[in-house]
Order: sequence, then C-alpha cells, then structure tokens
Amino acid sequence: MTSPDIQAAIPHRPPMLLVDEIVSREGNRIVCRKSFRADEFFFQGHYPGTPLVPGAILCEAAMQAGAVLLAEFLEGAAGRVPVATRIRDARFRKMVRPGDTIEIEVTLDERLGEAFFLTARIQSAGAAAARLQFACTLAPAP
Repeated sequence: MTSPDIQAAIPHRPPMLLVDEIVSREGNRIVCRKSFRADEFFFQGHYPGTPLVPGAILCEAAMQAGAVLLAEFLEGAAGRVPVATRIRDARFRKMVRPGDTIEIEVTLDERLGEAFFLTARIQSAGAAAARLQFACTLAPAP
C-alpha cells in the first residue's frame, strides 16, 4: 500500500508524513518503509555538514506505522484517532542518514479498552537502528 492508503488511515500529511509504504500487515503486526530524502526539513539544522535523522523522527515514524496498524482495529471509532501517550525504553543503535531507507516493524502487544501498547523495531540496511515501546489512546480527530 502506498501514500493514498496511508493517508486514508492516519491524519498525518507531508512534511510530517513519515511512512512511505506498507510492506505487509497481518494480525497484530505491520511492516512499513520510509526513505529519507536529502531535502527533508530536519536535515537543515540537525548537524549541518553531517546530517542525521533525529531520534524523535525515528520514534514518530514508528508511531505513525503503529497508527496505520491500529486503523484496522478502530472500526466503529469514527472521528477518533490514536495519539501517543508514552514512549518507553527507546534505544538508538545505528545512525540513519539522507538516502537511507528504514524498515519499521510494529507489533500490537496489548489492548486495554482504548489504550494500546506497542513495540517498534527499526532497521536500516539490515541492521538494527532503533527500538522502542510506546502506548497510545484514542482522541477526537482534528
């Protein structure tokens, strides 16, 4: 699935749409990709001369992939979207630079009513780039 499918599932839009494609989705798991172009807005000031994807952007990409996954579970929740409530145990292992493509795997670990608990693993060039756990709940859509 590509950008129109992703935009139908979540409210994010460029330049803050950080999921380019859905590679696979099955049950409580989704795998997405994002390729970072050299002209991304955050590279201008995040280490000029040696641009690096900020860790917060990697976390946001993972949470967006999680929101796409949750869209399937939210039938009947019209007018509501998942919003982050917690990030836990974020670990960054590999620098991601312009031109790199990341693969984001998000798993829904548990659902308690309107609270969702997820784990994300991000890889770049086949190596672990980041890992985090996060939670979200439903809020009125903007």
